[in-house]
Amino acid sequence: MRIEFVRSGGFAGIRLARTLDTDSLPPDQADKLEHLVQEAGFFELPDIPQPNRVVPDSIMYQITVTAATQTRVFAVTENTMPAQLRPLLDYLTSLAKLGPAS
Repeated sequence: MRIEFVRSGGFAGIRLARTLDTDSLPPDQADKLEHLVQEAGFFELPDIPQPNRVVPDSIMYQITVTAATQTRVFAVTENTMPAQLRPLLDYLTSLAKLGPAS
């Protein structure tokens, strides 16, 4: 599974980005990522219309997941995020803070 993650915006405007491939991650991280993608129902999440105007200082997320024959790009703001996506985004944020792309 390949995941491209970008978090941008916020008060400080700090951008976090990381590309992860579960084949090159430690097994515990790979297993956790695959589990979180499945638990979020990532490929089944309904598209969320983005607001016409950007809320000042809001955090925006873009996640692209490629698994087997499926690829999906999902964009969401902190205010429009489905609750089941929060654990995945929190984990991706922590991995992005750890270092460069794998």
